[in-house]
Amino acid sequence: MTISEAPDRSPLSAAEFVQSDLRREITEGRLVPGERLVDSSLADRYGVSRNTVRDALRLLTSDGLVASIRNAGSSVRSLEVEDVRDIYTARRLVEGAAVIQSARATEEQLAHLDAVANATERFIIERNWNDAGTSSLAFHQALVQLANSTRVNAFFENLVAQLRLAFAFMPDERRFQRQWSARDREIADRILSGQRDEADALLMRYLNESEAMVLDGIRQAARASQQPLALSP
Repeated sequence: MTISEAPDRSPLSAAEFVQSDLRREITEGRLVPGERLVDSSLADRYGVSRNTVRDALRLLTSDGLVASIRNAGSSVRSLEVEDVRDIYTARRLVEGAAVIQSARATEEQLAHLDAVANATERFIIERNWNDAGTSSLAFHQALVQLANSTRVNAFFENLVAQLRLAFAFMPDERRFQRQWSARDREIADRILSGQRDEADALLMRYLNESEAMVLDGIRQAARASQQPLALSP
């Protein structure tokens, strides 16, 4: 999509639009860790100047989504163990508080939470693992939106993009994604029935297990990258 084709773009500068669109592609798993981000190609794609793209990439670097190396260009960032620990610490604080405050949510927000949980279940049935991962992240964004804070929503939008970068290290996406749909559904059902303490307890167990799996995936990938290649017979 070029800038001229972007809907409702007036609140965003050109650089902010490029930043937002690239962040969306990261969240959707379309841009993966290590992928090069070439300013000339992106300038052609979005119909903007290379300076505008460079500004967008600087914003994404500040967001923790892009790594820029002098004389080597920019690429989608690869996360490390400490990044994942910090992400999950933030998730526990933000998502847990949103669940507890969900009595203040609007009927529209609750309906959206329910609909996203349903969508994730549908993607799992269809064996569409990439979209199932994206939908599960959207569920947790819908969860945070129950707290009714524009600032927190903006913070969490960037956090889920970072989280998708961490998911890229999982060796078996099908096995990793399929287990979360039913648990999203269970958390949603507890919230919708006003059982907030139960929902919070389910969420904390969910986050603890997810964090452990992602950390194991990153460590396994790091060990594999350090092993020498086997010689052909």
